This record gives sequence, C-alpha cells and structure tokens, in this order.
Amino acid sequence: MLRAGGLVALGGAAAPLTGCDLFDRDKEPPAPDALEPLAAEALALEARYRAAATAAPALAERLTPIADAHRAHAEELRRVIGRPAPSGTPAAAGSASAPDAVLTELRRAEQEGRTNAARACAGAPAERAALLGSIAAARATHVEALK
Repeated sequence: MLRAGGLVALGGAAAPLTGCDLFDRDKEPPAPDALEPLAAEALALEARYRAAATAAPALAERLTPIADAHRAHAEELRRVIGRPAPSGTPAAAGSASAPDAVLTELRRAEQEGRTNAARACAGAPAERAALLGSIAAARATHVEALK
C-alpha cells in the first residue's frame, strides 16, 4: 500500500512538471515577427534624431517631434508584435554636426525608412496594413519636413 501511495504521489508530481515544459526542451523559440525589423528601425531612427539634436542644437526644436514620432511608432509596433523590444539601446549612426549635413543624413535615413515601411505594408495582412501605411506616410512627411 505504501508503494502504491508513493507511485501516485510521483505521478501527481510529474504531471505538473510536464506543464512547465521541463520535458519539452526540443521546442524552438517563437519565430521572429515580420515587423521586428521595422520596430528596430524606428528605434534606430529615434536614436539618430536625438543624437543629431545634440550634435546640432539649433535643429533640436525641429528634430525632437520627429524623434518622438519614431518612438511612438516603435511602441505601437511592439504592442502589435506582442513582445518587448530586445534589451540595449540602438547606436545612433551619423557623424555630421553642420545643420545642412545633419538634415541631409536624416533625409537619406527617412527615405530608406519610408521604402522599408511601404514594402512591409504591401506584404502585410490587412489588420497590420493600416499601421504600416501610416508609418510609411509619416516617414514621407518627415522627408519633406527636413527640406
């Protein structure tokens, strides 16, 4: 009888462990979401704008709202993806400090970002297309605002 009770106890203890994936070590992590690169790009653009505003303080008032828009895009993309951003801060690319050179670099980055967002929008399911189209349109507007 003691043996039977011990087996029942072991069986009862093993059942919850299988629910914890202790025995399912072969499971692969979830595949990356197709929006991951766009979310990372939005954070990188924000970092570029913040660095540019620091490098060329005369442009800070003009660049800060665009940096804020990129932050909002990244946050919304993360919400749709359903996973937090990877840890770490993206490095801000760009080295210019003369206002004209800063604006030229940012325009180039926005044009590339606009193309990436439009491409993502074209291949996205309907429930994501509106968000991606909005991001593509915002990036096109940023290009114009930087002229």
